[in-house]
Amino acid sequence: MVVPVRNEAGNIVSLVAEIASALQGRAFEIVYVNDGSSDATGQELRDLMRQRLWLRQIRHEISCGQSAAVRTGVAVARAPVVVTIDGDGQNDPAFIPALIAALEAGAPRIGLIAGQRLGRKATGFKKLQSRIANGVRNAVLKDGTRDTGCGLKAFRRDVFLSLPYFDGLHRFLPALVRREGFEIGYVDVVDRTRRHGTSNYGFWDRLWIGILDLAGVWWLIRRKKRVPKSEEVTLAG
Repeated sequence: MVVPVRNEAGNIVSLVAEIASALQGRAFEIVYVNDGSSDATGQELRDLMRQRLWLRQIRHEISCGQSAAVRTGVAVARAPVVVTIDGDGQNDPAFIPALIAALEAGAPRIGLIAGQRLGRKATGFKKLQSRIANGVRNAVLKDGTRDTGCGLKAFRRDVFLSLPYFDGLHRFLPALVRREGFEIGYVDVVDRTRRHGTSNYGFWDRLWIGILDLAGVWWLIRRKKRVPKSEEVTLAG
């Protein structure tokens, strides 16, 4: 599990407990990437780490953004399968087993299982932003995904690390994974209300930066050559 967070004090304890409950009976680790938090996020994680040996904290000295935090977490993860989840508690960890099962069932052709939120707990303005952004992105990239903003995603670690990295990567994972020749699967998940704190992302972050990123991803997809499928020829073959 990779959980990117910045200033999420108050949401740490309950989410860690829910993730552990959802993964009971499995071998797992939870990697929190503390993206330069200035509140008690780091201390809450340190307190929990004393009793939970499977909990790790990686800290960015200064905030580098959600995509950087996700990549840091995936890079240090020890397992071949990674699940990401937002650290604000709005993603329900109860859906984690369904994402993992869908990824395992679709292997090796499926490289990513993306959560698709139902009943989003957001303001009408934020929902409108998301509808417009998702509509424009899908029209340009044709990634077949109605909701790339959901933090719940499951993927193979090696597939993720093979993707070209840029700030904003996490918003375009379906299109980039398709670019590598893999299919995408989807699991409907139920959105929840944020328990503590406020969102770290605003309207202008999503709009102007998103437009530039969209143009860049479109260019990457256009420049991608056919993915070679190869096998070694031996005398016994």
